[in-house]
Amino acid sequence: MSGVRKISMIGAGNVGATAGQKIAERNIADEVVFVDVVEGLPQGRALDMYESAPVEGFNTSVKGTNDFSEIAGSDIIVVTAGLARKPGMTRSDLLDKNAAIMTTVSENIRTHAPESIVIVVTNPMDIMTYLVYRKTAFPKNRVVGMAGVLDTSRFRTFVAMELGTIPSQVTGFVLGGHGPSMVPVISNSSVGGVPLTQLLSAQKIDEIVKRTRMGGDEIVNYLKTGSAFYAPASSIFEMVQSIALDERKILPCSAYIDGEYGIRDIYTGVPVLLGRKGAEKILELKIEKSELDALNSSADAVRKDIELLKDHKFL
Repeated sequence: MSGVRKISMIGAGNVGATAGQKIAERNIADEVVFVDVVEGLPQGRALDMYESAPVEGFNTSVKGTNDFSEIAGSDIIVVTAGLARKPGMTRSDLLDKNAAIMTTVSENIRTHAPESIVIVVTNPMDIMTYLVYRKTAFPKNRVVGMAGVLDTSRFRTFVAMELGTIPSQVTGFVLGGHGPSMVPVISNSSVGGVPLTQLLSAQKIDEIVKRTRMGGDEIVNYLKTGSAFYAPASSIFEMVQSIALDERKILPCSAYIDGEYGIRDIYTGVPVLLGRKGAEKILELKIEKSELDALNSSADAVRKDIELLKDHKFL
């Protein structure tokens, strides 16, 4: 199995560490490097992970560091660093704090890994991806955001749970911004090739759509003091593998939109051909007018947050 030489994970929290573990265990890179500002965290997690290599049978070397210069030579960089929203923190507060972190991260990526492909996971994801794109000044195909794969996986899981079938039987896309305005595309959803609308009532589909939009909150409500990381990590891995192995999978990702679906100059979730060059092509699905309207409304919500970045002098 051919892959890439080096993948760096900026952020060694639960999401980044779990994704990095999957990457290491599948041998799709020669080296995985964890970078985090917390002293000891990336070093400890990397060493613990590498000590599993004899048992798991992987050859990828794993390293942890607090030094951003260690990302030099990275083919792919995954950014999970950032703060989670805390009680009493407004969306604007979260935007400002993570925008400051992403500005520093972007400067380091531009300096130390100027040829890398960047996958942004930090929330609010679409806006942070746009910020990284602007701050790195990378070509649009080399900066992409992870959310659509996760949102789609949740949607497919909830449909499978309702029908009592296996999740892999369910196909579909969730497009738009990563948040309450996301757009599950029902007109392109099916189970074993059978259109979803023939299997579930409109009311039941609507309930699944609402649950998908609140998927992250549902996990937080269960955990109380944490948030989802298994499904996000798997979603990151699918994107990384498609790039590293040049699989050129069609995956829903946050990509720079420049006229597709009638939208311009933002990042939002669309179907993307993902390969060794990054977001190689955006595919324009034939979707219902109501879905296209919802996608444009979702884009408007993202655009408002981008304006906040400008107002707060991050752009």
